[in-house]
Amino acid sequence: MEPVEINAGGYYLRALRNDARFDDRVRIVEGFSDPEFVRWLPHIRVGDLAGAGDYIARREADWLADRRYSWAVADPVTGVMLGEVLLKEVDLDAGTAEAGVWAHPDSRGRGATTQALAAVLRFAFDGLGLKEITYQHSRGNEASGRVAAKLGFTTFRDHGLVVAPDIVVLVARNAPGAPVV
Repeated sequence: MEPVEINAGGYYLRALRNDARFDDRVRIVEGFSDPEFVRWLPHIRVGDLAGAGDYIARREADWLADRRYSWAVADPVTGVMLGEVLLKEVDLDAGTAEAGVWAHPDSRGRGATTQALAAVLRFAFDGLGLKEITYQHSRGNEASGRVAAKLGFTTFRDHGLVVAPDIVVLVARNAPGAPVV
């Protein structure tokens, strides 16, 4: 699938870019090197513009392969990247995916990732027909937990996933006839 743009109310969701119009590489490097990001996602490393360019290229390839759909959460006026929301581990046949978010340090606390992920959930459930979306975060990562709680994610028991004991696994389901977030 080609990347889909989404109007998320106060924010604009678009593909991550490195072109003449938008260059998200600096914002990605700043976000991924921030101490809070490193604390909660130490396995993700992008330390320079070349690495950020590779990250953007991987996200583009992921879209085309229907593996992962990733959006830059952008200011609707300037287009500046404020963070990223994504659906990973996408299985269109099974109707499942896992959601994730991160916010640039200067964009935290504004509700951007919550509003953006709400729009992505609507797209996932209504547009893609997904039935179940999981969300994982580290115990103690209160900001990530608040995003999930505001969007109605609930504890996912008996998920069969092998996860570290410090990881919380949550789920949102698309029940027929139920309102979507």
